[in-house]
Amino acid sequence: MGFRKDFMWGGATAANQCEGGIFEGGRGLANVDVCPAGKDRNAVITGQMKMLEMDEEHIYPAAEAVDMYHHFKEDIALFGEMGFKTYRLSIAWTRIFPNGDEEEPNEEGLKFYDAVFAECKKYGIIPLVTISHFDCPIYLIKKWGGWRSRKMIDCYLHLCKVLFERYKEDVTYWLTFNEINMILHAPFMGAGIYFEEGENEEKIKYQAAHHELVASALAVKMAHEINPENKVGCMFAAGSAYPYSCRPEDVWEALLVDQENYFFVDVQARGYYPSYAKTRLTKQGVFPEMEPGDEEILRQYPVDFISFSYYNSRCIAAPGGDQEEAEGNLFRSAKNPYLKFSQWGWPIDPLGLRITLNEVYDRYQKPMFIVENGLGAVDTIDENGEIADDDRIDYLRDHILAMKAAVEEDGVDLMGYTSWGPIDLISAGSGEMKKRYGFIYVDKQEDGTGTMERKRKKSFYWYQKVIASNGEEL
Repeated sequence: MGFRKDFMWGGATAANQCEGGIFEGGRGLANVDVCPAGKDRNAVITGQMKMLEMDEEHIYPAAEAVDMYHHFKEDIALFGEMGFKTYRLSIAWTRIFPNGDEEEPNEEGLKFYDAVFAECKKYGIIPLVTISHFDCPIYLIKKWGGWRSRKMIDCYLHLCKVLFERYKEDVTYWLTFNEINMILHAPFMGAGIYFEEGENEEKIKYQAAHHELVASALAVKMAHEINPENKVGCMFAAGSAYPYSCRPEDVWEALLVDQENYFFVDVQARGYYPSYAKTRLTKQGVFPEMEPGDEEILRQYPVDFISFSYYNSRCIAAPGGDQEEAEGNLFRSAKNPYLKFSQWGWPIDPLGLRITLNEVYDRYQKPMFIVENGLGAVDTIDENGEIADDDRIDYLRDHILAMKAAVEEDGVDLMGYTSWGPIDLISAGSGEMKKRYGFIYVDKQEDGTGTMERKRKKSFYWYQKVIASNGEEL
Protein backbone atom coordinates (compact mmCIF):
# COMPACT_ATOMS: atom_id res chain seq x y z
CA MET A 1 0.00 0.00 0.00
CA GLY A 2 2.81 2.45 0.81
CA PHE A 3 2.49 6.18 1.30
CA ARG A 4 -0.51 8.06 -0.05
CA LYS A 5 -0.12 9.40 -3.61
CA ASP A 6 -0.12 13.02 -2.42
CA PHE A 7 2.41 12.37 0.37
CA MET A 8 4.23 15.62 1.12
CA TRP A 9 7.98 14.94 0.97
CA GLY A 10 10.30 17.84 1.70
CA GLY A 11 12.54 19.57 4.19
CA ALA A 12 12.21 22.01 7.07
CA THR A 13 14.09 25.13 8.17
CA ALA A 14 13.61 27.99 10.63
CA ALA A 15 14.16 31.63 9.69
CA ASN A 16 16.45 32.24 12.68
CA GLN A 17 18.68 29.28 11.81
CA CYS A 18 19.13 29.90 8.09
CA GLU A 19 18.08 33.38 6.94
CA GLY A 20 20.59 35.73 8.53
CA GLY A 21 20.26 39.34 7.31
CA ILE A 22 18.92 40.37 10.69
CA PHE A 23 19.85 44.03 10.17
CA GLU A 24 18.45 44.19 6.63
CA GLY A 25 15.04 44.88 5.17
CA GLY A 26 13.82 46.82 8.21
CA ARG A 27 13.89 43.72 10.44
CA GLY A 28 13.83 44.14 14.21
CA LEU A 29 15.74 42.18 16.85
CA ALA A 30 14.26 38.96 18.29
CA ASN A 31 15.08 36.63 21.18
CA VAL A 32 16.46 34.04 18.74
CA ASP A 33 19.03 36.58 17.49
CA VAL A 34 20.61 37.14 20.89
CA CYS A 35 21.10 33.45 21.81
CA PRO A 36 24.90 33.23 21.70
CA ALA A 37 27.10 30.33 20.64
CA GLY A 38 29.39 28.92 23.30
CA LYS A 39 29.27 28.32 27.04
CA ASP A 40 26.51 30.84 27.88
CA ARG A 41 24.02 29.60 25.30
CA ASN A 42 22.24 27.18 27.61
CA ALA A 43 21.92 29.75 30.40
CA VAL A 44 20.43 32.27 27.96
CA ILE A 45 17.96 29.95 26.19
CA THR A 46 16.70 28.59 29.54
CA GLY A 47 16.08 32.11 30.87
CA GLN A 48 18.66 31.88 33.64
CA MET A 49 20.91 34.56 32.11
CA LYS A 50 19.38 37.79 30.86
CA MET A 51 20.55 38.81 27.39
CA LEU A 52 18.40 41.26 25.41
CA GLU A 53 21.13 42.86 23.32
CA MET A 54 24.22 41.77 21.47
CA ASP A 55 27.56 42.43 23.15
CA GLU A 56 31.20 42.27 22.08
CA GLU A 57 32.05 39.19 24.17
CA HIS A 58 29.74 36.71 22.43
CA ILE A 59 29.20 35.34 18.94
CA TYR A 60 25.62 35.38 17.64
CA PRO A 61 25.32 32.81 14.85
CA ALA A 62 21.78 33.80 13.80
CA ALA A 63 23.02 37.21 12.62
CA GLU A 64 24.34 35.73 9.37
CA ALA A 65 23.37 32.05 9.67
CA VAL A 66 23.74 30.58 6.15
CA ASP A 67 22.53 33.81 4.53
CA MET A 68 19.41 32.36 2.94
CA TYR A 69 18.13 35.96 2.93
CA HIS A 70 20.35 36.47 -0.13
CA HIS A 71 20.51 32.85 -1.38
CA PHE A 72 16.86 31.75 -1.19
CA LYS A 73 16.40 31.52 -4.99
CA GLU A 74 19.42 29.23 -5.32
CA ASP A 75 18.36 27.19 -2.28
CA ILE A 76 14.75 26.69 -3.36
CA ALA A 77 15.98 25.74 -6.85
CA LEU A 78 18.03 22.98 -5.19
CA PHE A 79 14.96 21.87 -3.23
CA GLY A 80 13.11 21.78 -6.54
CA GLU A 81 15.88 19.69 -8.07
CA MET A 82 15.47 17.17 -5.25
CA GLY A 83 11.78 17.03 -6.09
CA PHE A 84 10.37 18.55 -2.90
CA LYS A 85 6.59 18.46 -2.73
CA THR A 86 6.63 20.79 0.28
CA TYR A 87 9.01 23.14 2.08
CA ARG A 88 8.46 23.91 5.73
CA LEU A 89 9.76 27.38 6.56
CA SER A 90 9.08 29.97 9.21
CA ILE A 91 8.28 33.66 9.04
CA ALA A 92 10.57 35.92 11.07
CA TRP A 93 8.06 37.91 13.16
CA THR A 94 10.39 40.92 13.32
CA ARG A 95 10.65 41.09 9.51
CA ILE A 96 6.91 41.77 9.45
CA PHE A 97 6.61 43.79 12.67
CA PRO A 98 10.09 44.95 13.78
CA ASN A 99 8.90 45.79 17.31
CA GLY A 100 6.07 43.29 17.31
CA ASP A 101 3.21 45.67 18.06
CA GLU A 102 3.12 48.18 15.17
CA GLU A 103 -0.19 48.97 13.51
CA GLU A 104 1.18 48.61 9.99
CA PRO A 105 3.45 45.79 8.83
CA ASN A 106 6.87 46.31 7.27
CA GLU A 107 6.24 46.05 3.52
CA GLU A 108 9.86 45.15 2.76
CA GLY A 109 9.56 42.09 5.00
CA LEU A 110 6.30 41.03 3.39
CA LYS A 111 7.82 41.38 -0.06
CA PHE A 112 10.70 39.12 0.93
CA TYR A 113 8.28 36.28 1.67
CA ASP A 114 6.26 37.14 -1.47
CA ALA A 115 9.46 36.36 -3.37
CA VAL A 116 10.12 33.18 -1.36
CA PHE A 117 6.62 31.85 -2.10
CA ALA A 118 6.95 32.80 -5.78
CA GLU A 119 10.09 30.63 -5.98
CA CYS A 120 8.28 27.74 -4.30
CA LYS A 121 5.45 28.06 -6.82
CA LYS A 122 7.94 28.00 -9.70
CA TYR A 123 9.04 24.48 -8.66
CA GLY A 124 5.60 23.21 -7.62
CA ILE A 125 6.58 23.23 -3.94
CA ILE A 126 3.77 23.68 -1.40
CA PRO A 127 4.82 25.92 1.51
CA LEU A 128 4.14 24.74 5.07
CA VAL A 129 4.57 27.85 7.19
CA THR A 130 5.42 28.02 10.89
CA ILE A 131 4.07 31.34 12.17
CA SER A 132 6.31 31.44 15.24
CA HIS A 133 9.44 29.28 15.23
CA PHE A 134 10.60 30.46 18.68
CA ASP A 135 10.45 34.11 17.50
CA CYS A 136 9.61 36.77 20.06
CA PRO A 137 10.43 40.45 19.37
CA ILE A 138 12.96 41.87 21.85
CA TYR A 139 10.88 45.05 22.12
CA LEU A 140 7.94 43.02 23.48
CA ILE A 141 10.21 41.17 25.91
CA LYS A 142 11.44 44.51 27.28
CA LYS A 143 7.92 45.94 27.31
CA TRP A 144 5.92 43.03 28.73
CA GLY A 145 8.24 40.12 29.48
CA GLY A 146 7.39 38.11 26.37
CA TRP A 147 4.69 35.46 26.60
CA ARG A 148 4.34 35.84 30.35
CA SER A 149 2.00 38.70 29.36
CA ARG A 150 -1.46 38.12 27.94
CA LYS A 151 -0.99 41.19 25.76
CA MET A 152 1.17 39.01 23.50
CA ILE A 153 -1.97 37.25 22.24
CA ASP A 154 -3.23 40.35 20.39
CA CYS A 155 0.21 41.04 18.87
CA TYR A 156 0.48 37.46 17.67
CA LEU A 157 -3.03 37.51 16.20
CA HIS A 158 -2.27 40.78 14.41
CA LEU A 159 0.72 39.02 12.81
CA CYS A 160 -1.51 36.04 11.90
CA LYS A 161 -4.12 38.28 10.28
CA VAL A 162 -1.51 39.98 8.10
CA LEU A 163 -0.01 36.61 7.07
CA PHE A 164 -3.33 34.87 6.40
CA GLU A 165 -4.56 37.76 4.26
CA ARG A 166 -1.34 38.58 2.44
CA TYR A 167 -0.48 34.97 1.56
CA LYS A 168 -4.01 33.68 1.03
CA GLU A 169 -3.14 32.58 -2.51
CA ASP A 170 0.25 31.13 -1.55
CA VAL A 171 -0.15 29.20 1.71
CA THR A 172 -2.86 26.88 3.03
CA TYR A 173 -0.78 24.81 5.50
CA TRP A 174 0.17 26.55 8.75
CA LEU A 175 1.70 25.66 12.12
CA THR A 176 0.96 28.03 15.01
CA PHE A 177 4.01 27.50 17.28
CA ASN A 178 7.13 25.40 16.81
CA GLU A 179 7.80 22.77 19.50
CA ILE A 180 5.37 24.46 21.88
CA ASN A 181 6.41 22.15 24.73
CA MET A 182 9.95 23.61 24.66
CA ILE A 183 8.57 26.51 26.70
CA LEU A 184 9.07 24.22 29.72
CA HIS A 185 12.71 23.44 28.83
CA ALA A 186 14.05 26.55 27.05
CA PRO A 187 11.67 29.35 28.04
CA PHE A 188 13.73 32.26 26.68
CA MET A 189 14.24 30.64 23.29
CA GLY A 190 10.67 29.31 23.25
CA ALA A 191 8.75 32.30 24.58
CA GLY A 192 11.06 35.22 25.35
CA ILE A 193 11.01 34.56 29.10
CA TYR A 194 13.90 35.17 31.49
CA PHE A 195 13.61 34.87 35.25
CA GLU A 196 14.41 37.17 38.13
CA GLU A 197 15.66 35.71 41.40
CA GLY A 198 12.91 34.32 43.61
CA GLU A 199 10.27 34.00 40.89
CA ASN A 200 8.08 30.91 40.67
CA GLU A 201 9.48 29.67 37.35
CA GLU A 202 6.98 26.84 36.88
CA LYS A 203 4.01 29.17 37.37
CA ILE A 204 5.41 31.68 34.86
CA LYS A 205 6.07 28.93 32.30
CA TYR A 206 2.57 27.46 32.53
CA GLN A 207 0.99 30.91 32.44
CA ALA A 208 2.94 31.72 29.27
CA ALA A 209 1.97 28.31 27.86
CA HIS A 210 -1.70 29.14 28.47
CA HIS A 211 -1.33 32.42 26.57
CA GLU A 212 0.21 30.56 23.62
CA LEU A 213 -2.52 27.90 23.71
CA VAL A 214 -5.28 30.54 23.60
CA ALA A 215 -3.41 32.39 20.83
CA SER A 216 -3.09 29.14 18.87
CA ALA A 217 -6.83 28.37 19.13
CA LEU A 218 -7.76 31.90 18.04
CA ALA A 219 -5.31 31.62 15.13
CA VAL A 220 -7.12 28.43 14.02
CA LYS A 221 -10.43 30.30 14.15
CA MET A 222 -9.02 33.22 12.14
CA ALA A 223 -7.33 30.99 9.56
CA HIS A 224 -10.58 29.17 8.81
CA GLU A 225 -12.54 32.42 8.59
CA ILE A 226 -10.08 34.09 6.20
CA ASN A 227 -9.69 31.02 4.00
CA PRO A 228 -11.78 27.87 4.56
CA GLU A 229 -9.08 25.96 2.64
CA ASN A 230 -6.54 26.64 5.40
CA LYS A 231 -5.30 23.67 7.42
CA VAL A 232 -3.69 24.56 10.75
CA GLY A 233 -1.55 22.22 12.83
CA CYS A 234 0.12 22.21 16.21
CA MET A 235 3.76 21.19 16.55
CA PHE A 236 5.56 19.62 19.48
CA ALA A 237 8.93 18.04 20.22
CA ALA A 238 8.10 14.32 20.34
CA GLY A 239 9.91 11.15 21.29
CA SER A 240 8.40 8.43 23.43
CA ALA A 241 9.62 8.09 27.01
CA TYR A 242 10.76 4.54 27.77
CA PRO A 243 11.03 3.36 31.37
CA TYR A 244 14.69 2.66 32.14
CA SER A 245 13.61 -0.68 33.61
CA CYS A 246 10.41 -2.54 34.48
CA ARG A 247 10.75 -1.20 38.02
CA PRO A 248 7.31 0.39 38.61
CA GLU A 249 8.93 3.65 39.74
CA ASP A 250 10.70 3.95 36.38
CA VAL A 251 7.48 3.16 34.50
CA TRP A 252 5.63 5.81 36.51
CA GLU A 253 8.32 8.41 35.89
CA ALA A 254 8.21 7.71 32.14
CA LEU A 255 4.43 8.13 32.16
CA LEU A 256 4.80 11.53 33.82
CA VAL A 257 7.31 12.64 31.16
CA ASP A 258 4.97 11.55 28.36
CA GLN A 259 2.07 13.41 29.98
CA GLU A 260 4.16 16.57 30.28
CA ASN A 261 4.92 16.38 26.55
CA TYR A 262 1.40 15.50 25.47
CA PHE A 263 -0.22 18.16 27.70
CA PHE A 264 0.09 20.83 25.00
CA VAL A 265 -1.30 18.60 22.26
CA ASP A 266 -4.09 17.42 24.56
CA VAL A 267 -5.22 21.04 24.75
CA GLN A 268 -4.63 21.90 21.08
CA ALA A 269 -6.10 18.71 19.58
CA ARG A 270 -8.81 17.79 22.10
CA GLY A 271 -9.69 21.31 23.17
CA TYR A 272 -9.38 21.13 26.94
CA TYR A 273 -6.93 20.85 29.81
CA PRO A 274 -6.66 17.14 30.71
CA SER A 275 -7.61 16.17 34.25
CA TYR A 276 -4.06 15.07 35.16
CA ALA A 277 -2.77 18.55 34.30
CA LYS A 278 -5.57 20.38 36.10
CA THR A 279 -5.09 18.31 39.24
CA ARG A 280 -1.29 18.36 39.41
CA LEU A 281 -0.80 21.99 38.40
CA THR A 282 -3.44 23.11 40.90
CA LYS A 283 -1.83 21.07 43.69
CA GLN A 284 1.55 22.59 42.84
CA GLY A 285 0.03 26.07 42.87
CA VAL A 286 1.03 26.73 39.26
CA PHE A 287 -2.26 26.34 37.39
CA PRO A 288 -2.53 29.33 35.03
CA GLU A 289 -4.97 32.17 35.54
CA MET A 290 -7.67 32.11 32.90
CA GLU A 291 -10.07 34.74 31.65
CA PRO A 292 -13.77 34.01 31.16
CA GLY A 293 -14.24 32.40 27.77
CA ASP A 294 -10.75 30.87 27.54
CA GLU A 295 -11.99 27.31 27.99
CA GLU A 296 -14.67 27.84 25.36
CA ILE A 297 -12.07 29.20 22.89
CA LEU A 298 -9.86 26.14 23.43
CA ARG A 299 -12.83 23.80 23.02
CA GLN A 300 -14.19 25.38 19.84
CA TYR A 301 -11.01 25.71 17.81
CA PRO A 302 -8.82 22.58 17.92
CA VAL A 303 -6.13 22.07 15.27
CA ASP A 304 -6.75 20.26 11.99
CA PHE A 305 -3.64 18.09 12.18
CA ILE A 306 -0.76 17.26 14.51
CA SER A 307 2.87 17.75 13.56
CA PHE A 308 5.98 16.99 15.51
CA SER A 309 9.75 16.75 15.50
CA TYR A 310 11.36 13.39 16.20
CA TYR A 311 15.09 12.96 16.68
CA ASN A 312 15.22 10.29 19.36
CA SER A 313 13.33 8.50 22.10
CA ARG A 314 14.05 9.14 25.77
CA CYS A 315 14.88 6.72 28.55
CA ILE A 316 13.48 7.71 31.94
CA ALA A 317 14.59 6.52 35.38
CA ALA A 318 13.11 7.41 38.73
CA PRO A 319 15.32 9.67 40.89
CA GLY A 320 17.93 7.96 43.01
CA GLY A 321 19.24 5.41 40.49
CA ASP A 322 22.86 5.14 39.42
CA GLN A 323 22.19 4.99 35.65
CA GLU A 324 24.32 7.00 33.22
CA GLU A 325 22.81 10.21 31.83
CA ALA A 326 22.52 10.58 28.04
CA GLU A 327 23.70 13.79 26.43
CA GLY A 328 20.57 14.13 24.28
CA ASN A 329 19.16 17.53 23.43
CA LEU A 330 17.39 19.78 25.94
CA PHE A 331 15.50 16.89 27.58
CA ARG A 332 16.86 14.97 30.57
CA SER A 333 17.29 11.29 29.78
CA ALA A 334 19.11 8.21 31.01
CA LYS A 335 21.44 6.48 28.56
CA ASN A 336 19.63 3.66 26.79
CA PRO A 337 22.04 0.68 26.72
CA TYR A 338 20.30 -0.82 23.66
CA LEU A 339 20.89 2.08 21.27
CA LYS A 340 23.72 3.58 19.24
CA PHE A 341 24.46 7.28 19.57
CA SER A 342 25.23 10.18 17.22
CA GLN A 343 28.41 12.29 17.37
CA TRP A 344 26.51 14.64 19.68
CA GLY A 345 25.45 11.84 22.02
CA TRP A 346 21.85 11.64 20.82
CA PRO A 347 20.35 8.13 20.80
CA ILE A 348 19.45 6.76 17.35
CA ASP A 349 16.13 4.95 17.55
CA PRO A 350 14.13 4.46 14.31
CA LEU A 351 11.69 2.03 15.93
CA GLY A 352 11.03 4.80 18.45
CA LEU A 353 9.56 6.84 15.60
CA ARG A 354 7.09 4.05 14.80
CA ILE A 355 6.22 3.81 18.50
CA THR A 356 5.73 7.59 18.70
CA LEU A 357 3.56 7.64 15.56
CA ASN A 358 1.35 4.92 17.02
CA GLU A 359 1.09 6.60 20.41
CA VAL A 360 0.19 9.99 18.95
CA TYR A 361 -2.33 8.57 16.48
CA ASP A 362 -3.95 6.32 19.10
CA ARG A 363 -4.29 9.30 21.41
CA TYR A 364 -5.72 11.87 19.00
CA GLN A 365 -6.98 10.15 15.81
CA LYS A 366 -6.03 13.16 13.71
CA PRO A 367 -3.82 13.33 10.60
CA MET A 368 -0.12 13.62 11.45
CA PHE A 369 2.89 15.26 9.83
CA ILE A 370 6.53 14.59 10.74
CA VAL A 371 8.03 18.04 10.27
CA GLU A 372 11.53 17.49 11.68
CA ASN A 373 13.78 14.44 11.67
CA GLY A 374 17.48 14.33 10.88
CA LEU A 375 21.04 13.62 11.92
CA GLY A 376 23.44 16.32 13.05
CA ALA A 377 26.98 15.32 12.12
CA VAL A 378 30.38 16.65 11.05
CA ASP A 379 30.70 16.45 7.25
CA THR A 380 34.04 16.34 5.44
CA ILE A 381 34.82 17.06 1.81
CA ASP A 382 37.03 14.28 0.38
CA GLU A 383 39.92 14.61 -2.08
CA ASN A 384 37.45 14.37 -5.00
CA GLY A 385 35.47 17.30 -3.62
CA GLU A 386 32.58 15.04 -2.62
CA ILE A 387 30.70 14.64 0.67
CA ALA A 388 29.82 11.01 1.37
CA ASP A 389 27.39 11.38 4.28
CA ASP A 390 26.47 7.70 4.50
CA ASP A 391 25.64 7.91 8.21
CA ARG A 392 22.94 10.48 7.42
CA ILE A 393 21.53 8.32 4.63
CA ASP A 394 21.43 5.30 6.97
CA TYR A 395 19.72 7.34 9.70
CA LEU A 396 17.07 8.73 7.36
CA ARG A 397 16.51 5.41 5.57
CA ASP A 398 15.89 3.60 8.86
CA HIS A 399 13.49 6.29 10.06
CA ILE A 400 11.57 6.35 6.77
CA LEU A 401 11.27 2.54 6.94
CA ALA A 402 9.84 2.87 10.46
CA MET A 403 7.44 5.55 9.24
CA LYS A 404 6.41 3.32 6.33
CA ALA A 405 5.70 0.42 8.69
CA ALA A 406 3.52 2.71 10.82
CA VAL A 407 1.49 3.61 7.73
CA GLU A 408 1.32 0.18 6.05
CA GLU A 409 1.09 -2.13 9.02
CA ASP A 410 -0.38 0.03 11.79
CA GLY A 411 -2.73 2.23 9.77
CA VAL A 412 -1.58 5.62 11.02
CA ASP A 413 -2.73 8.61 8.97
CA LEU A 414 0.44 10.41 7.85
CA MET A 415 0.32 13.48 5.62
CA GLY A 416 4.01 14.04 4.99
CA TYR A 417 7.63 14.18 6.07
CA THR A 418 10.01 17.14 6.07
CA SER A 419 13.54 16.28 7.14
CA TRP A 420 15.57 18.68 9.25
CA GLY A 421 17.16 20.59 7.66
CA PRO A 422 17.53 20.11 3.93
CA ILE A 423 20.42 22.58 3.90
CA ASP A 424 23.11 23.05 6.56
CA LEU A 425 22.06 25.62 9.14
CA ILE A 426 22.78 26.78 12.69
CA SER A 427 21.94 24.23 15.40
CA ALA A 428 19.20 25.51 17.73
CA GLY A 429 20.43 23.50 20.69
CA SER A 430 24.16 24.17 20.48
CA GLY A 431 24.44 27.18 18.16
CA GLU A 432 27.08 25.29 16.16
CA MET A 433 27.63 25.32 12.42
CA LYS A 434 29.74 22.15 12.38
CA LYS A 435 26.69 20.15 13.49
CA ARG A 436 25.33 19.75 9.98
CA TYR A 437 22.01 18.25 8.94
CA GLY A 438 21.62 19.12 5.27
CA PHE A 439 21.50 17.37 1.93
CA ILE A 440 23.19 20.59 0.79
CA TYR A 441 26.56 21.61 2.25
CA VAL A 442 27.11 25.30 2.95
CA ASP A 443 30.68 26.60 3.07
CA LYS A 444 30.27 28.38 6.38
CA GLN A 445 32.63 27.42 9.18
CA GLU A 446 32.48 27.54 12.96
CA ASP A 447 34.65 30.69 13.07
CA GLY A 448 32.33 32.52 10.67
CA THR A 449 34.57 32.17 7.62
CA GLY A 450 33.51 30.62 4.32
CA THR A 451 32.26 31.47 0.85
CA MET A 452 28.60 30.44 1.45
CA GLU A 453 28.92 28.23 -1.63
CA ARG A 454 26.27 25.49 -1.79
CA LYS A 455 27.31 21.92 -2.62
CA ARG A 456 25.21 18.75 -3.06
CA LYS A 457 26.07 15.89 -0.70
CA LYS A 458 25.63 12.19 -1.47
CA SER A 459 22.36 12.29 0.51
CA PHE A 460 21.01 14.91 -1.95
CA TYR A 461 20.86 12.34 -4.75
CA TRP A 462 19.63 9.64 -2.39
CA TYR A 463 16.69 11.76 -1.18
CA GLN A 464 15.91 12.75 -4.77
CA LYS A 465 15.30 9.04 -5.52
CA VAL A 466 13.29 8.54 -2.33
CA ILE A 467 10.90 11.33 -3.32
CA ALA A 468 10.67 10.26 -6.98
CA SER A 469 9.71 6.72 -5.90
CA ASN A 470 7.35 7.95 -3.11
CA GLY A 471 9.48 6.17 -0.52
CA GLU A 472 9.81 2.87 -2.40
CA GLU A 473 13.48 3.28 -3.37
CA LEU A 474 15.48 3.62 -0.16
